[in-house]
Amino acid sequence: MTTRMYRYLGKWLGLTGYMVQYGCIAHCTLEFVGDFVVCKGPSMEPTIYSEDIILTEHISPRLNRISRGDVIIARAPSNPHHHICKRVVGLAGDKVKDGFRTHIVPRGHVWLEGDNTHNSTDSRSFGSVPAGLIRGRAVCRVWPLSELGALAPSTPSFHVPR
Repeated sequence: MTTRMYRYLGKWLGLTGYMVQYGCIAHCTLEFVGDFVVCKGPSMEPTIYSEDIILTEHISPRLNRISRGDVIIARAPSNPHHHICKRVVGLAGDKVKDGFRTHIVPRGHVWLEGDNTHNSTDSRSFGSVPAGLIRGRAVCRVWPLSELGALAPSTPSFHVPR
């Protein structure tokens, strides 16, 4: 091989190395720190509308720092290939009213409900959700720009104190 080919190969390998490094940094950031989520469906209206884009952080669920009122993204209990966006209504040990029934949330689980109670498939349908399915906590809406802002947690009115 000639010197020219070695230089070309060295530049190509250097560029490939940088691409791999930046790819690893991007992957770790999106997997462990936070990412952007496009919400679909009417279950969180009027808080979040379909096609809204929200910024989520992944640190709180890993540290078990999810609170009542937080909006979270979780794997759907009925289909792990889909994600759901819901509000945390109950934590382990809480009593949650579902119409006329009262449920006690088991250890290691949360009770999730959509803000649009008449058009939401949530814990009222599939029961308590394992906390390990929570992927991230919604921090703020970034799209549409006219609605840019923090998603403050609300205090659910249907929670029965312990």
